[in-house]
Amino acid sequence: MDRRRMLLVAAGAAVLLSGCAAMRSVTSDVSSFGEWPAERKPGSYAFERLPSQAARAADAEALEAAARPALAKAGFRPAETGQEPDVLVQVGARLTRTEVNPWADPFWWRGGFGPWRHGPWPGPAWSLQARYDAQRYEREVAVLIRDRASGKPLFEARASSEGGTAGTSETLALMFEAALMDFPKLGVNPRRVTVTPPEAAR
Repeated sequence: MDRRRMLLVAAGAAVLLSGCAAMRSVTSDVSSFGEWPAERKPGSYAFERLPSQAARAADAEALEAAARPALAKAGFRPAETGQEPDVLVQVGARLTRTEVNPWADPFWWRGGFGPWRHGPWPGPAWSLQARYDAQRYEREVAVLIRDRASGKPLFEARASSEGGTAGTSETLALMFEAALMDFPKLGVNPRRVTVTPPEAAR
């Protein structure tokens, strides 16, 4: 089995952020942690980048753009220019591609018995069929929200999904929405969350 890991922000988000046709929904496994104060409102935010993210500014901006709608739905708003934000937000994404090597399975050819008919006489037959598994992609997004003044982490959430394609910017946006769906509440980790785009819900 050949697994190739790519950190999208530090090693290129172009694959995930390419365009594609509109999707119906994305189902993710979501885990969330934190101690968000019960009386605290979401408030304003600014993105904070790691040095590796700052080195790839275009990829970081694309990833942040995918996270903005989810932050807005959770009640956050971007800090005004020159204004200190209430919280700092770090976002990240990872894509893992899995290629199944058919030779790793001693029965990769998946032969089997099947019916055959020769003239009027039916009977069994053995067929040999080669099988090649399609690539599988495991996608993950992460959000970390910290208090700007103290630097204390207040909320962390991750969402993961898988499918036969690398996904797109819309995939990322729906996964970020799933990650922040219950903000600031915590739930069972992990839990399944399905998000449907507004145009697909109509």
